[in-house]
Amino acid sequence: MAEIRLRDMKKNQSGEIIAIKAGGEMGRRMREMGLVPGTVVTIQGRAPLYDPVALRVMGSTLTLRNSEADHIVVRISNED
Repeated sequence: MAEIRLRDMKKNQSGEIIAIKAGGEMGRRMREMGLVPGTVVTIQGRAPLYDPVALRVMGSTLTLRNSEADHIVVRISNED
């Protein structure tokens, strides 16, 4: 199983968050959105210029800028 940044995931790819490498306000905001280690995320799509990225987390859809997604490390569960 590969470990990559959330930003590098492809559409419809799923993985488990293994680390959040953001501190301060950004890290707090991510945790409040449910982006914590052990959470499974699925990439739903991307905007036309690939920023932001839409992801499915615990039955909800969230969007993150690529600069935010760079701080999340994911273990890929399905290779496309």
